Amino acid sequence: MSSKKSRKSKLSDSDSDSGPDDRNPPAKKSKNEKPAAASTSEDGDLIKLSKYRYVSVREFRGKLMVDIREYYEKDGEMKPGKKGICLNMEQWNALKEQMENIEAAIKKY
Repeated sequence: MSSKKSRKSKLSDSDSDSGPDDRNPPAKKSKNEKPAAASTSEDGDLIKLSKYRYVSVREFRGKLMVDIREYYEKDGEMKPGKKGICLNMEQWNALKEQMENIEAAIKKY
């Protein structure tokens, strides 16, 4: 039995991979990294709806947008979260036109 053990140890010593010494994968970039300028209201004010929900009006790629979003506090600064919706002016105006219908639907409950 000792011959099998010694044979395995000899094989494992000689079969070592002489590949690159650096086996650490490259550092991954975080998917949700955002520029510091987008951390709070860069173009306009935050309009508070509730404790963590805010509306802001901002320009994005040359278009005016209404952003309704949940924010979270980090290091004493309010930062936008993933939960929310950003409406362009066409969508915002369509929502405003439907306010009476929305109010009527709410009254049913």
